[in-house]
Amino acid sequence: MPKIQRFEEILLWKKNIPFSVPDDAGKKERFLPGDDGIDRLTDVTTPGITFFPVGGKGPHPAVLVAPGGGYQFLAWNHEGLDICSFFNAIGFSAFLLKYRVPDRREAAHADAARAMRIIRSRAVEFDVDPAHIGMLGFSAGAHLTATVAAPAGNAPYPSRDKIDKENFRPDFCALIYPAYLVKKNLALQKEFRIDDRTPPVFLLQAQNDPIQVENALGWFWEMKKCGRPAELHCYASGGHGYGLFRTGEPVSDWGNLAAVWFRRNAGIR
Repeated sequence: MPKIQRFEEILLWKKNIPFSVPDDAGKKERFLPGDDGIDRLTDVTTPGITFFPVGGKGPHPAVLVAPGGGYQFLAWNHEGLDICSFFNAIGFSAFLLKYRVPDRREAAHADAARAMRIIRSRAVEFDVDPAHIGMLGFSAGAHLTATVAAPAGNAPYPSRDKIDKENFRPDFCALIYPAYLVKKNLALQKEFRIDDRTPPVFLLQAQNDPIQVENALGWFWEMKKCGRPAELHCYASGGHGYGLFRTGEPVSDWGNLAAVWFRRNAGIR
């Protein structure tokens, strides 16, 4: 079998893509115009993962990265490409998730679950440790991460092959300025259920985030009630959508905290 190459995109579905709609056939991926240095990819109808292997002797821990964008687009560079490079620098292989947008939450959930299963099913080929595969998401990508970490309902899509026998839950996860997780009273949205299968979580949000810090607080509270490991970092300011940008805000240093947490949960000393 040929070796998987760095930056190679691996399609999630070969045929009969679940939750596809007739409009998908007429769309072509494109980047939205903008002048703020953020590449916004939209009209994604063919989901996949891009492989960023780390050097050195394996098997290595790995992380699936889910960019944000309100389920309208994917913040492809600063919440995607840059984050995969960050994980390579701290000893992880990374996979950048290209999930379906815009307005395709159910399809995106299936894409995330399938991506986790593909990584586990091909762990030997990717030279990754199948017991140490995490996930990190930003904003809507954090919500997507939560849907595979703590789903309340049935399987995300009908099983179709041996890949779907693999567990789609990450072994650990990070929700970075998450969106859509809780109701006004901090109770989780009905699509989530935290129990003894919910993986350890790293949570980060700013008090002045317009998406509301209650998302991180509510998730942390539910994890505490269920006795599940959770690490919460809240900052007074920082806003939303900053990725690893050096904004001058104290929240800009969150990558250092996350690196320590991820390495600890992956067993890297």
